[in-house]
Amino acid sequence: MDGWPDSSDVCRWKDNVPIQSIITLEIRSLDPRGLQRLMYRGWRMKRSDPPYSRRVEIQRMYQCYTSGQTTLPAASLLRFLHREQLEASADEELVESLIDRYEIEQSARESRAMTFEGFLRYMESKDCCVFDQSHTSVYQDMTQPLCSYFISSSHNTYLTGDQLVGKSHLDAYVSALRKGCRCLEIDCWDGPDSEPMVYHGYTLTTKILFRDVISTVEQHAFEVSPYPVILSLENHCSQEQQEVIAQYLISILGEKLLKTQLDLPTSGELPSPNDLVCKILIKNKKLGPQSEKVVVAEVLSDLVVYTRSVRFISFGHSRDNQAPYENTSIGEKKAHKLAKASGPEFAQHNQRFLSRIYPAGARISSSNYNPQKFWNVGSQLVALNFQSLGLPMDLNSGRFQDNGGCGYVLKPAVLMSSQGNFDPLSSQHSTRPTQLLLKVISGSNLPLPRSGKALDPFVRVEIHGVKSDSCRRNTDVVKNNSLSPHWEASMNFTVSVPELCLVRFSVRDQTGVLNSDFVAQYTLPFSSMKKGYRWVPLRSREGTSLDPASLFVYVWFS
Repeated sequence: MDGWPDSSDVCRWKDNVPIQSIITLEIRSLDPRGLQRLMYRGWRMKRSDPPYSRRVEIQRMYQCYTSGQTTLPAASLLRFLHREQLEASADEELVESLIDRYEIEQSARESRAMTFEGFLRYMESKDCCVFDQSHTSVYQDMTQPLCSYFISSSHNTYLTGDQLVGKSHLDAYVSALRKGCRCLEIDCWDGPDSEPMVYHGYTLTTKILFRDVISTVEQHAFEVSPYPVILSLENHCSQEQQEVIAQYLISILGEKLLKTQLDLPTSGELPSPNDLVCKILIKNKKLGPQSEKVVVAEVLSDLVVYTRSVRFISFGHSRDNQAPYENTSIGEKKAHKLAKASGPEFAQHNQRFLSRIYPAGARISSSNYNPQKFWNVGSQLVALNFQSLGLPMDLNSGRFQDNGGCGYVLKPAVLMSSQGNFDPLSSQHSTRPTQLLLKVISGSNLPLPRSGKALDPFVRVEIHGVKSDSCRRNTDVVKNNSLSPHWEASMNFTVSVPELCLVRFSVRDQTGVLNSDFVAQYTLPFSSMKKGYRWVPLRSREGTSLDPASLFVYVWFS
């Protein structure tokens, strides 16, 4: 923006008080346009400067805080952490640990200072990642009932392709489990020689043995997370082969299989993830006093403990008749209508019961819906086709990288309120909106397309949350620069329910006036974003790391 002070002005402006301090004092009294005017963060590059690199920008920050000295003293580093990185809890002990971790020059270490190279190592480390590193471990309360969590869930988990002629493969189960999935779907059909098969019925998808699926699950279930796995059986087998299914579950899963109810102090409630560590639950229909039309082998019915499948009739019927251990599966179209017509009631329903949402049968290419609209009403088991790449799976990966990637994320308080009046479609919410100020400064080492031609990149920042919060902003396009594009683009967002929001950074290549191609992305929960100068690790369409490709941003919110 025109009229911003140059980088040399920042260091001496207001007696060396950084602009961020002034913004913090004035922010609450400003309208959105005022916020935009104050979105400048220092060290803005001049057009006369040499070709941009992140190293140059970080060097400007370093020089500002060294105040002419050859190294950065510990006291100045602490001031940087407070003022620029907004690390309010930073203290001398943290500074000492950073020097020990990132400074390799002996004389600087002895004088408790940082050289520029040490400072650069710190700024490009995980300590300066936009994702809060304390969220890479389980940090949430894991003692609440299962219905209090979003649970990473897969649909038609066995498929590696479409639902007509796609291949079924055991590797699909391994892949889903290694991505933190905690609810797997198994479509069971009668097979030859009394061997139940897994495939998509009435199609040309290939078949795999049920016993091989269970052996694979037993081997990989708890590789990345100790919390319970739910096997959602789509059961089309005869009673005879259902008995075979039950015997495989018992013999292969052994002690990992939950066979009986737990002795819980809060009887009548679902157990917690902590109660079910390293346990596998079976989701299936179950015999009961009013289920004589239900064709379920008794031995399989006995294995259904806390996840009994029942048909959804209405919220009123569930309120009057459904037990906590009973759960429903609802197709996306019906679930969308319910969320639109009765959002608060849907959210209240999900405070007591597990609900699974699954893609419409018409999605024969295994495409996915946007899961956010069902998380907004508190649905726990929002099932996606994990083999299908794109925005929905990016959002799912972003949601569940939180809480250590364990596959269970505690639902926010707005969805668990006893008042039960939260409506995700409303534009009015009870909490004060959060102002997010974001500056997309630059990129680094962006991946080239197959053609090898340099990109014309721009960055799209998307907010995914309740209806009133969902929006996106684009930077300008930088021509012919994949190595070190520089945008210096300021954006501001008003977020009314940040607890539900995901932030997605998407790098795109401008290929025409109205056309652009995907290059890379990174998605994270708003609640996991760190303030200050941060780098954004970029991922491929497949969700794999593109290191060293990254963005450099500045984040502030209040």
